[in-house]
Amino acid sequence: MRIAEVIGTVTLSRCHPSVTGFRWIIGIPFSLRALKEELRPDGEDLVIFDDLGAGRGHRIGFSEGGEAAVPFSPERKPVDAYCACILDQVSLKRP
Repeated sequence: MRIAEVIGTVTLSRCHPSVTGFRWIIGIPFSLRALKEELRPDGEDLVIFDDLGAGRGHRIGFSEGGEAAVPFSPERKPVDAYCACILDQVSLKRP
């Protein structure tokens, strides 16, 4: 699971029939360095499926790849990233 900040939503004029009605957000992932130093997210923007209602500015935990499609099993959905949680707080402990 990775952490990202939501910067907006996606509006589709057409979509695959299996994802009709889904909500999509745009997130920018944080690197570990950015989290440790409390910097802005520094990853590459990506589109994430969201059914939790994350909004602009929220920090979220998301999964990618095969793990992103697991919540829909046994159905097959063309999803690359899935918003698994909305984070209230992120605390990093030094080893």
